Amino acid sequence: MSFRIIADSCCDRTAKLNETEKITFVPLTLSVGDYTIADDENFDQEDFIARTLASDTIAKSACPAPNAFAQAIECDEDDIYVITITDKLSGTYNSALQGKALFEEENGDKKNIHVFNSLATSGIESLVAEKIIELADSGADFKTIVDTVEDFIVNHTALYFCLESLDVLHQNGRLYAMAASILQKIKLKLICERTQEGSVKLAGQEFSGNRALVKMANIIANDMKGIDASDKHIVLSHVCCEEKAKTVAQKLESVGFGKVEIIRASGLNSVYAANGGLIVSYTK
Repeated sequence: MSFRIIADSCCDRTAKLNETEKITFVPLTLSVGDYTIADDENFDQEDFIARTLASDTIAKSACPAPNAFAQAIECDEDDIYVITITDKLSGTYNSALQGKALFEEENGDKKNIHVFNSLATSGIESLVAEKIIELADSGADFKTIVDTVEDFIVNHTALYFCLESLDVLHQNGRLYAMAASILQKIKLKLICERTQEGSVKLAGQEFSGNRALVKMANIIANDMKGIDASDKHIVLSHVCCEEKAKTVAQKLESVGFGKVEIIRASGLNSVYAANGGLIVSYTK
């Protein structure tokens, strides 16, 4: 059966995803002040971050309408795999479910469609998309792919991030799942991780950015202790801070990840990670 992946634009674009013709991106909308832009292939990270730094207002985002997903599903392929940012941080997952329902109201069940809640964002979505491609290319059927990828999301992926500032997350209400004690430490450099439920929790903190990066690398190395990482993939998504990503990648060389990618974060991830933010996603 032919297949297509439909991902929201929180899915960072790895080299493999840039090469494949099997993925369609449904963009979120980003805004800062009076400036609004689609989070698509034309997103200019440096320009947008410069606008946020020059503005007195906080950057915001809007999830795609259900019809945008319904239109993306209206394609030639038979098996459709939709991937979205965690429902704990955005309404995009629910919008995708509504888009699936809209399509099926008009067309019945002529396609196999599954909407994956990535329980994360950024590189996790990328790794999920790559896993779907791997399984589909190997000849796995729709149900096998769905079951395997749902398990993959929960049990075989991890995400940590270290931000220069939590102001955007805080002011946009994206920190509701964190303990109140974190907010009291807002001036610290916090290391946070994705939970298996798709929310965010504190993994560590430091008084300087460099020490926080080292601690995050140590946390990841400890998480991978005893695991053969030669076939594992790590994605470091940065917001105007490639050198930070390189520093963390270097600190993780001893883990022996088979594939290491340093890429620019998508528009949505750039908004919430903000200038200097680094998101690290990997398989395990």
